[in-house]
Amino acid sequence: MASVEKLSIALSSDMVRSIKDAVDSGDYATTSEVIRDAVRLWRFKRITVDPSDTRRIRKLVAEGIASADSGRLKPAEEVFDRLEAKYAAMARARKKKTKPHR
Repeated sequence: MASVEKLSIALSSDMVRSIKDAVDSGDYATTSEVIRDAVRLWRFKRITVDPSDTRRIRKLVAEGIASADSGRLKPAEEVFDRLEAKYAAMARARKKKTKPHR
């Protein structure tokens, strides 16, 4: 994680209970992890395109073509190798966090 900023947020008791249940069940190590995952999902939903939004799809396609025309391309294999390495490292880190101490 690059830099961390602490926030204070207000949540309903139902939301807090769900977050604590996720930690207690072992799905997450901390409440912060739950919130970070929720923010990641929220960010993903904001950039996901509705298939019926043809104007936005055309804009994104035009941006992609312009990017390709300017030479800003990376081979798919390079991108996938980087992603596989990233997610493997994340899985190893998560496994270390959840491993019981002896």
